[in-house]
Amino acid sequence: MANSLDNQVAIITGAASGIGRCTAELFSKQGALVIVVDKDIEQGEQTERLILESGGRAKFFEADVTDNEAAWKIANQVENAFGSVDILVTAAATSVGKTIPDTTPDEWDEVFAVNVKGTYLWMRACLDQMVKKKSGSIVALSSQLATSGGLGNAAYIATKGAIVSLCRTAANDHASDGVRINSVLPGATETPLLKRSFGRFENPAPYIERSLSRHPMGRFGQPDEVAKAILFLASSDSSFTTGTELRVDGGWISG
Repeated sequence: MANSLDNQVAIITGAASGIGRCTAELFSKQGALVIVVDKDIEQGEQTERLILESGGRAKFFEADVTDNEAAWKIANQVENAFGSVDILVTAAATSVGKTIPDTTPDEWDEVFAVNVKGTYLWMRACLDQMVKKKSGSIVALSSQLATSGGLGNAAYIATKGAIVSLCRTAANDHASDGVRINSVLPGATETPLLKRSFGRFENPAPYIERSLSRHPMGRFGQPDEVAKAILFLASSDSSFTTGTELRVDGGWISG
């Protein structure tokens, strides 16, 4: 039986850890050549190594996702070395965990640069190839917080709402080009980013309990559970799906 991503070339940003790494490993098991992109050299190389050791195909590229020249350079190198990009997953993200009054303009700009600009730049670089060949799939990582809101994380949540809107309009713009563009909205997922978020509090226990209470399933998500949703949207299994938001949130409720 053929794998769902056989002979596909997939770029994944933020693939050094968390959801990005799990997605890279899953894509590799499904037959894709995975291009691992991250600024964390040690962890990025580890993702590449884990895939290679399991018999998969991967290549690590060090890059800051906010660097326009790097996005185009890597996209072109991938095309020249491995063939045009079939799939893009933008998973790189950062957060400062503050309310608006406590967030400095520089912090606000940094979060938007990584989360939103980083999504836009890599979409732009990869769309160039996808539009030319009239096929491709892009999946951007947003968050359930984009629809329900949250506490003490204004810049991050604003970026996740922006990503949803960006994907909706890009999906409309490029549907006739054969390119599908969707977003995944995870609930709280056990990743290094979530751990750092709770670690900002002197006593994180009440915040962890409140977050758990918003998930009717009574637990946080696992990165591999989100990765499977990303795989669905990236593959031809979702061939009639574009411009949508797939919630993977344990039944998250607002309030």
